Amino acid sequence: MRRLLLERLAARAYRHGSFTLASGRTSPHYVNCKPVSLSGEGLALLGALLLELVEAQAAAVAGLTLGADPLVSAVAMRSALDGRALEALIVRKQAKGHGTGAWLEGPLPAAGSTITVLEDVVTTGGSSLQAVHQLRDAGYQVNRVVAIVDRQEGGLEAMTAAGLELRSLFQLEEVAACRAAMAESAR
Repeated sequence: MRRLLLERLAARAYRHGSFTLASGRTSPHYVNCKPVSLSGEGLALLGALLLELVEAQAAAVAGLTLGADPLVSAVAMRSALDGRALEALIVRKQAKGHGTGAWLEGPLPAAGSTITVLEDVVTTGGSSLQAVHQLRDAGYQVNRVVAIVDRQEGGLEAMTAAGLELRSLFQLEEVAACRAAMAESAR
């Protein structure tokens, strides 16, 4: 399953060129996991593989909208199919402007519960840390961030500084190498 997901990411999510990232930095690598994470096959693969990295004691998975929305849903569904109770939470980028003004959407576990944060791509770790801060402020324990791809551009260091463990399915170099190999074999 891991190899199949890597091939899907290399073919559908990775591009080589000149790109400006959300951090403002430029990079020859661009990774947008949504063409994979919003496909049925991609969701099935991601649900199974990400679930393997979720903490055993976690009551929920959560992530910052929009990149994490399909991930938390896929993992919660896969966990239900496996007979494990695991809720899915979406962390808003800003508080809801009406009603309760909530930052979190979904079935909230008991205060103090452990929640694993899911992320599609980690660069500097800013999006993941925003989700972690909202969850911690709401009274939850967050010890781990699980990503599809770590771009290896400071995210690990930022997570470590925040007392978090970063686990990734792939490093950027793996995805780039797979894409290069696919291009070479197509010649």
